[in-house]
Amino acid sequence: MDFINDVRHYFERHGFAVSSRLADRLGMRALNVRLFFIYISFVTVGLSFGLYLTIAFVLRLKDLVYTKRSSVFDL
Repeated sequence: MDFINDVRHYFERHGFAVSSRLADRLGMRALNVRLFFIYISFVTVGLSFGLYLTIAFVLRLKDLVYTKRSSVFDL
């Protein structure tokens, strides 16, 4: 049981935070978004995992391109 908790904590700490960012955007709980990805992956036989990785890639690119500047002198 400790192994399962260790794996879960590892993925929560080092994940792409796709589900939490998507949940914040939609005004939902992150748990519900994670459950949606799990259920849809069973229905579509893994296609949602590709969708998840695509969203993670796009969010990572967005973070790299659109960085907030704290002041006008940070140009």
